[in-house]
Amino acid sequence: PSPSVNPPENPYLIGVGRADCTGPVADLPMTGYANTEQTVRGIHTRLFSRAFIVDDGSKRVVFITADIGMVSQRLRLEVAHTLFWVSSSVVMGKVYIKHFSYNSTWGFIGYVSALSWFAVSDNLGYASYAFEQEKNIGFLPGEGPFVAGFSSSNLGDSSPNIRGPVCVNTGEKCDYLNSSCPIGGKKACIAFGPGEDVFESTRIIGKNMSKKAKELYSSAKQELHGPVYGAHQWVNMTDETHTGRTCKPALGHSFAAGTTDGGGEFNFIQGDTDGDPFWDGIRDAVLGPPSNETTACHQPKPILFSTGEMDSPLPWHPATVDVQIITIGSLAIVAVPGEFTTMSGRRIREAVKESFANAVVVVAGLCNIYTHYITTYEEYQIQRYEGASTIYGPHTLSAYIQRYRGLARAIAHETIGELPKGPEPPFFDEDKFFNQVKDPVADVASADTTFGDVLQQVNPVYKVVGLAGRCQSKVEWHIPLTAQTGTYWIQHFGHYNQFTDNNTITPYVGTSDAFKVTRSFYYY
Repeated sequence: PSPSVNPPENPYLIGVGRADCTGPVADLPMTGYANTEQTVRGIHTRLFSRAFIVDDGSKRVVFITADIGMVSQRLRLEVAHTLFWVSSSVVMGKVYIKHFSYNSTWGFIGYVSALSWFAVSDNLGYASYAFEQEKNIGFLPGEGPFVAGFSSSNLGDSSPNIRGPVCVNTGEKCDYLNSSCPIGGKKACIAFGPGEDVFESTRIIGKNMSKKAKELYSSAKQELHGPVYGAHQWVNMTDETHTGRTCKPALGHSFAAGTTDGGGEFNFIQGDTDGDPFWDGIRDAVLGPPSNETTACHQPKPILFSTGEMDSPLPWHPATVDVQIITIGSLAIVAVPGEFTTMSGRRIREAVKESFANAVVVVAGLCNIYTHYITTYEEYQIQRYEGASTIYGPHTLSAYIQRYRGLARAIAHETIGELPKGPEPPFFDEDKFFNQVKDPVADVASADTTFGDVLQQVNPVYKVVGLAGRCQSKVEWHIPLTAQTGTYWIQHFGHYNQFTDNNTITPYVGTSDAFKVTRSFYYY
């Protein structure tokens, strides 16, 4: 809305900040698909964290969102300690914070930020980039006065690959339950985004989210006013009792199957409630079998890794997690420690609304600590990837609903001080940490060059043109280290549309020359 001429009775003091949190961009392993060969090999856009602080004159809260995959518990503890703030006031929804300032003198200086939540998992960083570039005219990315935060919500079972999964070798639909194909198995069942490649898909989806956020931002009519609250507890999620009880953490066989966004290795499939004696035998020999208690607690999940019983050199999964709600007037932000599915998020919102009848309730996902996925009890029974990754068992959602109801009631009745703090998580000594990053190899410049030389210069002039009307297909094979040596050809099968009266569709095949894959160039 247009700013009032007179200040509100109790105006908020608001500060926003942005900081570059880009890490190393070469040779480091990534965590997306648990694939050791998936390493960082360049940079698409720089990564930023964005902080939003609201002070009602007596209490303050800060929400931080960052372009990172997840927040570690150690990072959350370190930031709260550095700020000298209590845990109830700090929400880290994926994070680092730069210093901020605010002007306590009343006066409208223009809109300085926007914060939104989307229940999708990818491309939020690009959405922030697009929104800020439109508002910060003439500034480089990551600079300028306007800060746009795009945060995760209940995104556990959503995908940016909106064209859906198909069998890439036949064009048929994948098996729904197992996400696999009759020929090629799960590796042939792949989902695709709206673009021709991941870069175009990122741009399309990111700009769509930015566009929708701008529409909501421009049409907003409800002002927030009222006190600011923060309620927080530590919870031992391995032994929460309600109508059921939670379990020590464990990952199921379908966790190793991956999803249609990126399949896992070997013969694991989604929807597996039986397990595989072969892999169970390897697990037992290397890590030891899960206890009978944990096995029974997680049913119908067949356990692949009983991570709650694995503590060398450190616990593989957390036992103690954060539950937290902050309110800013009539806005309630439910900070959840993982990836809630669409229906799980809906149920947690309804539970919190019982205490906040007139409030807007938002689920902020992946906050403070990462605990994989949280499905409904019904979704858990099917044991797709998300159910197999619900690490505290089938009653995980019920336990969280019970806890968040308690936080909401404490805020509504102003009894936050009576909430038990709960068991604080361990703060591990750094001498127990270990590094999985390989030692770097020596960098060698190409022949007759030195580092910093430009190998291919830009053209002096570029002309923006339309489509040339010429079709080309580009085929690249990124040869894996596991490829067998031998002679190969690349064949491309396609169809083209002949410009005739009946628009004939004609198949074609393109075949490359033969080439060898070898461990050495001295193969003759």
